Amino acid sequence: MGVHARCSIFACRRLVQQVNPPIFQHVILDLPGLAFFTTYAVLALFWAEILYQARGLMTDRLRSGFYTINGIVYALQGFLWLCLWWNPNHSMLVISKLFIAGLSFFTALGFLVYGGRLFLMLKYFPLDSKGRQQKLREVGKVASICFCCFLARCIMMCFNAFNKEADLDVLYHPVLNFFYYLLVEILPSSLVLYILRRIPAKLQISQYQPLSSG
Repeated sequence: MGVHARCSIFACRRLVQQVNPPIFQHVILDLPGLAFFTTYAVLALFWAEILYQARGLMTDRLRSGFYTINGIVYALQGFLWLCLWWNPNHSMLVISKLFIAGLSFFTALGFLVYGGRLFLMLKYFPLDSKGRQQKLREVGKVASICFCCFLARCIMMCFNAFNKEADLDVLYHPVLNFFYYLLVEILPSSLVLYILRRIPAKLQISQYQPLSSG
């Protein structure tokens, strides 16, 4: 969803430039990044549920926590948009960019933690477990891709916040920005979709039982 929105912005770049007041330009440019975060947070939630279910733990708190975190993120972003509307100074713009950088950092950390734990759990499955090697490769590749793309976004947003020459605004640097978003959104999404193309529609809990449970 986030990738489609980003591609639409590139296609309608000249129309977005004419949007007034300027705060709506910030909203249009930030929404694809938020949608990208939510989409991949769902994947991290899926992995966390697998870990909890494999240990016989309830997953209700995970889902409620997911909705709570997303609600807080969108509420804070909405508050920052309002602040930029009322007082569009450089300091508020820096804070807004650092917020996205921090969000990207914690998302990368989530993939490192839950992806790493799931990888280790699958690694110690019985050697004859059905689909063990395939699942091991899938989790390892997807976790690595997502960690790298969100970490790269975090670094670039921090650099952009304090260096005006490193502008990530797709409206005024379309070619350079295309390559940036290609590396941190479009290409990672394509790779993840390709790797997970055979993922089952429903999670079969029996396939994720830990070795110790027999």
